[in-house]
Amino acid sequence: MKSVPPVVKSENLYRTYWLYLRLLGVEGKYPLRLVVYVLNLFFITFWYPVHLILGLFNKRMVDLFRSLHFTSECFFSSFKFLCFRWRHREIKAIEKLLKELDQRAESEEDRRFFDQNTRRGAVMLSRCFLGASISAIITGTAAGLFSSERKLLHPAWFPYNVDATPAVFWISFCYQVVGSTLAIVQNLSNDIYPPITFCVVAGHVKLLAMRLSRMGHDGKVSKAEVTKELVQNIEDHRKLMQIIGLMRSTLYLSQLGQFISSGINISVTLINILFFAENHFAITYYVVFFGAMLIELFPSCYYGTLMTNEFDKLPYAIFSSKWMEMNKAYCRSLIILMQFTVAEVEIKAGGMVVIGMNAFFATVRMAYSFFTLSMSLK
Repeated sequence: MKSVPPVVKSENLYRTYWLYLRLLGVEGKYPLRLVVYVLNLFFITFWYPVHLILGLFNKRMVDLFRSLHFTSECFFSSFKFLCFRWRHREIKAIEKLLKELDQRAESEEDRRFFDQNTRRGAVMLSRCFLGASISAIITGTAAGLFSSERKLLHPAWFPYNVDATPAVFWISFCYQVVGSTLAIVQNLSNDIYPPITFCVVAGHVKLLAMRLSRMGHDGKVSKAEVTKELVQNIEDHRKLMQIIGLMRSTLYLSQLGQFISSGINISVTLINILFFAENHFAITYYVVFFGAMLIELFPSCYYGTLMTNEFDKLPYAIFSSKWMEMNKAYCRSLIILMQFTVAEVEIKAGGMVVIGMNAFFATVRMAYSFFTLSMSLK
């Protein structure tokens, strides 16, 4: 006997996202939250990438490449964090619209689809991102601790002599470990939101297509009720297009930074693996970091393409409904809805790069081109 699928609740899929924001002091109601937020904003979002960038000056080529990937990642992580913080109101508005769409998933078929596909995909994304981040933290710290000489986790600038005393050195080292951990948590909040949102929206578009294709096929439902269902589905499509508009503004700059960051980091990490890794911990760290870069970029592109494909299927779902026996007013409304669904729905990073699999492969090709150029100049 099949178990009854749970009620659709998109908000449950964002629990880890809001947990990361609570850890960073952005969300939640707890003592000293504002203090945590200000400290994170200054010491992690602002100062951490700055002290890494300043540390790149007057360094040997080897040291430059060994730290460039993480410096770039921290800089773009702060950039994306500020972009999402700026669009926090739009994120809340998207969550509210998704809650309204959740209430439309009334049938067991709809709830089963969402549970077995959308929810499962979103949960898998959360776990993959968390696993990649924990691996990067552990291997990065181990690479610094087991280095052949005593040095900081990453080349950086401090307003004092780091090697003045062992105590000063270890305080600076611990700051980098804690700072890199919090920077990765900050990056988790940046990277987990776009693919989960693409996944959830794609799921709701699929549910809308299922409802549209079922219209008129149940002989027990009157024509008046079918007309009412059409009106509700038109309203659902309007809400989905509202979400798309909010996503376009939310992801406009943040995902552009993501593509640039991934292109740079993938190529630099390849160079480090082949030429500059000094021990097995370093090689492991760079391999894990390389995998994390792919995990960071691929899900958004995959689910971005999936969402577009689900929108493209809406006209076919409308045509699959039993519209032949309905009156002219109903058919006119159906034609108008079909005209709205014909337009291609895409999200563009920076208004230029469509977030999809083509962009993913283009980024990988760009990284490989940068890698071969670097090798030719070596």
